Amino acid sequence: MDWCRYRFRSVWELPAAPEAVFRVLECAEEYPRWWPQVRDVIPVSAESGTARFRSFLPYELRVTVRARRRDPVARVLEIAMEGDLAGWSRWSLTPHGGGTRVLYEQEVEVRRPLMRRLALPCRPLFRANHALMMRGGRRGLAAYLEAV
Repeated sequence: MDWCRYRFRSVWELPAAPEAVFRVLECAEEYPRWWPQVRDVIPVSAESGTARFRSFLPYELRVTVRARRRDPVARVLEIAMEGDLAGWSRWSLTPHGGGTRVLYEQEVEVRRPLMRRLALPCRPLFRANHALMMRGGRRGLAAYLEAV
């Protein structure tokens, strides 16, 4: 097992329509407005940008992102990442009841040297840190969608 590789999966159920959720998720530069752990997203072009985020643990991660898939009909958004993390992440939205089921998937390799050295002993902390970040994202997005 490569201790520097992670696979994450989160499911959020939101009371908003899939189209409304998709419109918010496709505007990555707006994430810091509703997702407390996303510190900034700076567009470089229509298809790429940089992002900086931090959850509970005292470190920031910086990545360069590039759009890989944007499909409003299938309601899928996918990016490739390079930097402190290398890999991809994907949002997939489906109607659920009167709202939306949001599936977030991510496969990454940690590239930050200190995190690589701490990969084995700190893996549970890194996974918990990610879970806290995702919880903050779900809460923030639900509140943001309710307000708009």
